[in-house]
Amino acid sequence: MDPLPVELLPDTATIAEDGRLSIGGCDLLDLAHEFGTPLFVYDEAHLRARCAEAVDVFGPDGAVYATKAFLCRAMARLAHAEGMRLDVATGGELAVALAADVPADRLTLHGNNKSADELRAAMERGVGRIIVDSHDELDRIEALVADGAPVPSVLLRVNPGIEVHTHEHVRTGNLDSKFGFPLPTGQAAEAVDRARASTAVDLVGLHLHIGSQVFSVDNFIDGLRTVAPFVVDADLPELVVGGGLGVAYVAGEQAPTLREWGGAVLESCRAEGIRSSIAAEPGRSIVAGAAVTLYTVGTIKFIPGVRTYVAVDGGMSDNPRPVLYGSGYETFLPRAASSRREMPIRLVGKHCESGDVLVREGTVPADLAVGDVIGTPVTGAYGHSMGSNYNKILRPPVVFVRDGVARLVVRRETVDDLLATDVD
Repeated sequence: MDPLPVELLPDTATIAEDGRLSIGGCDLLDLAHEFGTPLFVYDEAHLRARCAEAVDVFGPDGAVYATKAFLCRAMARLAHAEGMRLDVATGGELAVALAADVPADRLTLHGNNKSADELRAAMERGVGRIIVDSHDELDRIEALVADGAPVPSVLLRVNPGIEVHTHEHVRTGNLDSKFGFPLPTGQAAEAVDRARASTAVDLVGLHLHIGSQVFSVDNFIDGLRTVAPFVVDADLPELVVGGGLGVAYVAGEQAPTLREWGGAVLESCRAEGIRSSIAAEPGRSIVAGAAVTLYTVGTIKFIPGVRTYVAVDGGMSDNPRPVLYGSGYETFLPRAASSRREMPIRLVGKHCESGDVLVREGTVPADLAVGDVIGTPVTGAYGHSMGSNYNKILRPPVVFVRDGVARLVVRRETVDDLLATDVD
């Protein structure tokens, strides 16, 4: 029944006396009118503040933005300008970062199955670090160096073999995982021995990641304690503790700040005797809370004794997280952001799927009407980046707002874009 909690809105959000919501000095209804819906609206000041916080905690060499959370050329430039390095996980992400004029030596290449072409591109462009995930990747790197490619600086990804409290699809540090060299089986130690002996790699460190959307600092500390003896014994210059810090998506959720999490991680590393320089890879915690997604209501379908369905002009193509992970979100009306939300709804998209649900248990003011603009907050991570063209839906545009100015950084797709790759 309460209004949308303001802590779920971007940093610069303000609500006028008439209830209309602005972000970055830009009225959301005006943005919806100018750019259409669906629309991703990012608070640029919020993005810069989170990047600066990460750099302040981990330093300019230790703060690495995980681009899989949200990437376009504007975001790559922003993170680089604020002093962060960038983590890319595919040849496509690498190409976007380089197109944004991020120096290659400020990039790290991730991925559990890097192709020879991706590795070659990274090595020839001088990517700063390659995070090696398997012996097969070591084989490929050795073959590329034998063929004349420069020797890369690498870290080995260690799988600590621990369980964390998050969705099974975003656990990455449990033993039954596709990621990294398992520590409990002795395979991590074997990988270190092999990399040390190889003339095709410069082994500079280890990498650890336990999962994504993890709320408990204790889970991260437990992961560090698990690998600490191994890290201390390896005595390598660098340790990357990964990312995965959770964020609050719905009322009542709480998550540590970047500063709280980073401080605890750094303190634990030193307490465990780890002397390596420490880096982290925040992604979600940088961008998630910076954005809201705006939709236009097209259908309101009340089923007595069941529920009210509210269908909008987007759906699982611009936010697949509810379908993939059962993720929860809030709903609000930008024209009435301070109003009580007394009407329960289920917010759904326009795709030909019963499972096309954006918000399973939403609430809005009772005067909701067809044609209203409706918003979902905390959509800055894994909406744009995981979006699709299912049902040949056109991908939404992305707008950065700051000081009353709206800047289009990703345009809306067109039908011509859909047809561009068809060859017949």
